[in-house]
Amino acid sequence: MVGFCGILGLLIGSFLNVVIYRVPAGLSVVSPGSACPGCGVAVSPRDNVPVLSWLLLRGRCRACHRAISARYPLVESLTGVVFLLTALRFGASWSLPAELAFVAGALALAAVDLERYLLPKAILYPTLILVGVGLIVATVAMQRWGRLGVAVACGLGAFAVFFVIQFVRPAWMGFGDVRLAGLLGLGLGWLGPWYLFVGFLVANILGSTVGIGLMLSRRATRKTALPYGVFLTAGAVVALLLGAPIIHWYSHLMSR
Repeated sequence: MVGFCGILGLLIGSFLNVVIYRVPAGLSVVSPGSACPGCGVAVSPRDNVPVLSWLLLRGRCRACHRAISARYPLVESLTGVVFLLTALRFGASWSLPAELAFVAGALALAAVDLERYLLPKAILYPTLILVGVGLIVATVAMQRWGRLGVAVACGLGAFAVFFVIQFVRPAWMGFGDVRLAGLLGLGLGWLGPWYLFVGFLVANILGSTVGIGLMLSRRATRKTALPYGVFLTAGAVVALLLGAPIIHWYSHLMSR
């Protein structure tokens, strides 16, 4: 099952590349099929195998030899690894499909935000629906209605907190970050409020570290905008995969 999820992640990563490229441009992710942006020649099935095709073609189009961005194999590889780790973390559980949808959407949103400083609703809302439906199915199967209630409360709470921050200090973040906070609150809240806290804590530590590093290297100033959504999604994935030992360590430390 874990191996299957890893392979599924590679395939989903290939689709995420389409989403990352087309959604911000307002294009359909269904049709037409994949084609070289340089010469327009359709990508054949043999050249559309995740990671492997890019390596065999040495990162170039077979027809026109135009360079193909390394983002494609990186997204595919990262999605495969994260799917595999998520399957190891949750096993064959009812909530696994929701968690896989959660990390897939998070990766797509992070990639778009990194490139365009944008968190498209056309990615965020479908992810929210898939995660919500997956958690409802898990709730019905497991009869854990209280757990679903906590997840919904965390989602609404995270949205409300970020809404207030964005309203008071709009220069600090865009409204896309507010929507993203609601999604992350729902996904992490299913595991418990502490996971949401860990996710946001890691996000802000990462953001501060990168920001300070850029300022020390004189590549940014205090007024330079950073893609906060990247740090939020990274923190969420870390909390999802490593939140349990972090929370256990903290609880053990406080109980001394």
